[in-house]
Amino acid sequence: MDDGYRNTNQVSDDYRYQDGSYDTPNDGYYRGGDEPTQDEDAQSDVTEGHDEDDEVYEGEYQGIPHPDDIKEKQKKRAPAVDDEYRDRADLMAERMEDEEQLAHQYENIIEECGHGRFQWTLFFVLGLALMADGVEVFVVGFVLPSAEKDMCLSSSNKGMLGLIVYLGMMVGAVLLGGLADKLGRKQCLIISLAINAAFAFLSSFVQGYGFFLFCRLISGLGIGGTLPIVFAYFSEFLSREKRGEHLSWLCMFWMIGGIYASAMAWSIIPHYGWGFSMGTKYHFHSWRVFVLVCALPCIASLVALKFMPESPRFLLEIGKHDEAWMILKQVHDTNMRAKGEPERVFTVSYIKTPKQVDEFIEIQSSTGTWYQRWLVRITTTLKQVWDNVLYCLTAQYRMNTLMLAVVWFTMALSYYGLIVWFPDMIRYFQDEAYDSRVKIFDEEEVSHFTFNFTLENQIHRNGEYRNDKFIGMKFKEVRFEDSLFEDCYFEDVRSTETFFENCTIISTVFYNTDLYEHKFINCRLINSTFMKEKEGCHIDFEEDNDFLIYLVSFLGSLSVLPGNIISALLMDKIGRIKMIGGSMLISAVCCFFLFFGNSESAMIGWQCLFCGASIAAWNALDVITVELYPTDKRATAFGILNGLCKFGAILGNSIFSSFVGITKVVPILLASSALVGGGLLALRLPETREQVLM
Repeated sequence: MDDGYRNTNQVSDDYRYQDGSYDTPNDGYYRGGDEPTQDEDAQSDVTEGHDEDDEVYEGEYQGIPHPDDIKEKQKKRAPAVDDEYRDRADLMAERMEDEEQLAHQYENIIEECGHGRFQWTLFFVLGLALMADGVEVFVVGFVLPSAEKDMCLSSSNKGMLGLIVYLGMMVGAVLLGGLADKLGRKQCLIISLAINAAFAFLSSFVQGYGFFLFCRLISGLGIGGTLPIVFAYFSEFLSREKRGEHLSWLCMFWMIGGIYASAMAWSIIPHYGWGFSMGTKYHFHSWRVFVLVCALPCIASLVALKFMPESPRFLLEIGKHDEAWMILKQVHDTNMRAKGEPERVFTVSYIKTPKQVDEFIEIQSSTGTWYQRWLVRITTTLKQVWDNVLYCLTAQYRMNTLMLAVVWFTMALSYYGLIVWFPDMIRYFQDEAYDSRVKIFDEEEVSHFTFNFTLENQIHRNGEYRNDKFIGMKFKEVRFEDSLFEDCYFEDVRSTETFFENCTIISTVFYNTDLYEHKFINCRLINSTFMKEKEGCHIDFEEDNDFLIYLVSFLGSLSVLPGNIISALLMDKIGRIKMIGGSMLISAVCCFFLFFGNSESAMIGWQCLFCGASIAAWNALDVITVELYPTDKRATAFGILNGLCKFGAILGNSIFSSFVGITKVVPILLASSALVGGGLLALRLPETREQVLM
């Protein structure tokens, strides 16, 4: 740590590195790392002068030198070796030394700025962005029961729609996380939120499945970048003592996003009349209103972010000293005014900036066309992002990156797999209970009777129906087997999961019904007529208990509150590693109790227990990922690992859902073994709670 750092109790505002690597005189001007140091006696009113032969002598007072004059003198003195002729390894070694000095000095500066109003304001602004990420995960699952009817979605279409959001988030995390290390945290977060808000808004209006799928893909790509950027951004305004706790508090907004989505779905979607229609082709139903409402946290964060500054730590990394200093002074003054101490002076006058190594290729405005210049900018930036990705796999970070990758993947595979498996199992138990209440009618004979009511959950075998009328009614889960229909009349009939098997149908008229051809299996149709079939989708949809779906998601989101509070309070006390390992191992134990979940209520209870136990591991993973990587690689590394997490989510959703109704053994053993393996491996990661942010 810099011995030359002076706190607020000291009058002097100059910084001097102990070993003489940098020094700043009391004139307050910024001097780069290559500025030659001055002796202590040079800080008097007598300055160095020059005679005609440029001989240095002690002359009269000449005033405070301008920084441009200093640079000109440096050029005249001609450094021994220009950077362009130095080996890149030497430049990188010098940069790493500078970064280590900066890390300790920056930690002292953040401590001087204090933790107060500025951090809490940024906390809520970034919390809204994290809330938007949580909402995005739930949106598609909530709208599917209604959207499948409007868009006539098959099972494969619904599965693709559920996975496409994770695919977009996976790409967005890697791409936008990498760009945040080159273009800035604030700028890339604005881009990320703008993409999500625009395409989420657009998706609520498009009618076709293909366009809706595309909009949700791009919307997911946008929101995928928020998680790595938000944590990198916020961590760079926190001191070492506050970082673990307050990053964990920030994670609560993901839970709030799930609660918000569940509450809005329950409040809006069941009101199917909330909407409008334009002719017969364009329909804007209540589920589309819900999609619009879910974009509000993203829009609110986007607007508020315009009033927040860029990360000063990022600005220092790219050599923008003055901008970083102004922001840090703003943080200091904001916090001091809030504490009732506006007279406290920001004592920092000089901050170490690392050696700049990257060369950005630029075409002058007079050279080439506009698209050539943009092409060069884009390709150069993407190359730098790719170099950052490869840097995370160099010898210095390879082992940590690989271990973190395994932990992130195993956590995502088990968590997201079970999160989908729980509702599917609850629905399976509902279907089993429903099927157990089926009514069976054998050899019934009905003639000259009018059916104008709903028939539900029935099986009719070997029946005879003569001169009967079925008018303005609904068949729901009804099956006719080996039955006879003669001189019957069907009008304005709707059906769900209704079939006629091995039936004989004679002189019967079907008018304005949705009893389509595929619902007659091995039937004999003699002199029967089908007139004016109902228009629309020919797919039968399951009648979902929407309230139960929303309730399960709401309780699952709310159940992580105790885990969030515990992890925030203990993160800096027991450490990140013990938090990850302990949480994952406890979650693995919770998985074994799922063998005893043989009812809806039991499954809901075990889901809440599992979510509450696993959230601490998620929070600690976010914190340690931020702390293990340097500033210029932080968002890139977080994006890579979060992208791998979304890939694990895709695999988990696909694998676990395929075993619903077949066996519980495979999902439970797979989830528990993944959690045990990841938890034990996490214990080998280095502890980071005592280290400064590099």
